[in-house]
Amino acid sequence: MADLSGISSPAEDCPPHLRIAIIGAGFSGIAMAAALRREQIEEFLIFERADDLGGTWRDNSYPGCACDVPSHLYSFSFYPNPNWSQTFSPQPEIWEYLRDCASHFGITEKVRFGHDLLEAAWEQEHSRWRIETSRGVYTADLLVSGTGPLSEPSIPDLPGLDCFEGSVFHSGAWDHDHDLGGERVAVIGTGASAIQFVPQIQPTVAKLHLFQRTAPWIMARHDRPISALQRRLYRRLPALQRLMRGAIYLGRELTVMAFIHPRLMAWPMKAATRFREAQIKDVELNRKLTPDYTFGCKRVLISNDYYPALTQPNVELVVDAIGEIRPRSIVTQDGVEREVDTIIFGTGFKVSEMAAAKYLRGRDGALLGDLWQGSPQAYRGTTVAGFPNLFLLVGPNTGLGHNSIVFMIESQVAYIMECLRFMASQEIATFEVRSRAQEEFNRGVQEQMVGTVWTSGGCDSWYLDAKGSNTTLWPGFTWRFRALTRHFDPLDYVFGANDRGTMGPAIAGDHRR
Repeated sequence: MADLSGISSPAEDCPPHLRIAIIGAGFSGIAMAAALRREQIEEFLIFERADDLGGTWRDNSYPGCACDVPSHLYSFSFYPNPNWSQTFSPQPEIWEYLRDCASHFGITEKVRFGHDLLEAAWEQEHSRWRIETSRGVYTADLLVSGTGPLSEPSIPDLPGLDCFEGSVFHSGAWDHDHDLGGERVAVIGTGASAIQFVPQIQPTVAKLHLFQRTAPWIMARHDRPISALQRRLYRRLPALQRLMRGAIYLGRELTVMAFIHPRLMAWPMKAATRFREAQIKDVELNRKLTPDYTFGCKRVLISNDYYPALTQPNVELVVDAIGEIRPRSIVTQDGVEREVDTIIFGTGFKVSEMAAAKYLRGRDGALLGDLWQGSPQAYRGTTVAGFPNLFLLVGPNTGLGHNSIVFMIESQVAYIMECLRFMASQEIATFEVRSRAQEEFNRGVQEQMVGTVWTSGGCDSWYLDAKGSNTTLWPGFTWRFRALTRHFDPLDYVFGANDRGTMGPAIAGDHRR
């Protein structure tokens, strides 16, 4: 095991100084902290804005919330959970799993709750990050951003919304104190969250108006309970669960071929069509629920009870665009006014904008969001030119449409640990990816996107950024990303000396190249 103690720390003790600061205590932050703990690195803290860890699985507690990736795969490889109750885990179990993992590795004591990140700026003169939180200022040698792409709810700018007199909330911040029983409820959005909570609230509300902008492709959810016998076997024979995990991974991995070659989507499109037509017998309703784009262009959803819920007499599917919101009603552009008591947004998150971009300032004070200009780029989704000693977890082009994001997170964490080992072995204080390496990497990613289901045939989805590029997803097999991040290549970086004046061998060249 490499000795990572070679990374220097400033002598001053005010403000408090850390070797490594991690932003966010969700899947990414916990994975990073667990790796540090396994490497016996203790000089780090996690800054979490909320009062508990869990990230998106803490915040998204709406009725019916569950994962659409199989449980065995949507968990850390280094900390399997033999106690999953379902093949697709419900939100409470995932949240409990993350808390249990944090407790097991002694991570919880490293979390500073209620510390909302206000700004993190690179101090060139001290070769460190200055981190301003809502509860104090810290400095750190290295900064790891693990805020995740599903942290900032997206709420459309609808005329009159501020004047609505009823209750309004987003699925990512569900108001559990509000009783929907007997109310007239408007649900705006038909994405991954809405198809889960709509069937849950439909039986209790008086009227449910579901406002759909785009019909999603929906497949059957092959969920089943995991028996007590299976759980006992997993506890006694961990290799059996690893084998199951591997089989699920391979099965999911093979599906990417259809995303890369859209002509292969013909079969899943037919299967989804048959599934919809079997559950929706009304011709007009079926027409409204038929997508007008290629299967896979947007996120593919899974549900067994969404379509049946829409056939109930108290549900109306509205496909006309919203014109304005009045104090007690919603008016669509065709002039129809519908009285509502509560508005629930199921409109997803600001994925391509990346929350961290609003708070991170790199060399010369440049704001990451200004540098990106609506089109995020990073080297291997992890490091950014002009931002020394910064790592991004679930950065640009690390999202997936076919497999588990946890696999990508673990790949990035392994890459970060390789970088730290190299820095320690060479007594290096700072690193920064070369602009040329970053540009070549992102050019290659976008070239691989050409002809895929995400960019062909006029596909328009939240995967695309402000410039129309898919900077959200990884365009291919996840094992290729794992191979890219397995080893740290110092030739792609520029390094700086530590406070003893020495530095590693691969440091030649200006950082702008």
